[in-house]
Amino acid sequence: MAAAAAGVGRLEEEALRRKERLKALREKTGRKDKEDGEPKTKQLREEEEEGEKHRELRLRNYVPEDEDLKRRRVPQAKPVAVEEKVKEQLEAAKPEPVIEEVDLANLAPRKPDWDLKRDVSKKLEKLEKRTRRAIAELIRERLKGQEDNLASVVEATTGQEACDSD
Repeated sequence: MAAAAAGVGRLEEEALRRKERLKALREKTGRKDKEDGEPKTKQLREEEEEGEKHRELRLRNYVPEDEDLKRRRVPQAKPVAVEEKVKEQLEAAKPEPVIEEVDLANLAPRKPDWDLKRDVSKKLEKLEKRTRRAIAELIRERLKGQEDNLASVVEATTGQEACDSD
């Protein structure tokens, strides 16, 4: 039994050394357990209770009747002014003015000789003026010719009337 007791003593010493090393390691890392003998769940519960004690009560929507609780009430938050941001976004969203009237000639496909017609159009305008003048002159000549014919017809009819009056 002495050998068994010596073995148990040696094991206890090793366990104590391990506990000391673990404790030193925890201190090094900044984490301290309260007592080595307590189970982890009990330590966690105590930490939660401490956290609840230190947790500050903030009342935002609840209006308390107790004076102590009224002091802990959080003042109402003021809304942030966003008018400038909204104006900037609206200005950025405004589309740039597009051509108000769409010219159908620009949209429609062009014929292969459109450039020739464009070049000749100035010359055609001059010829159009000459053509109008010539047509007007021809109409005047015809009217003069008809007036002569009308005069002769009028004379002929008046001559016949004079003969008929006898």
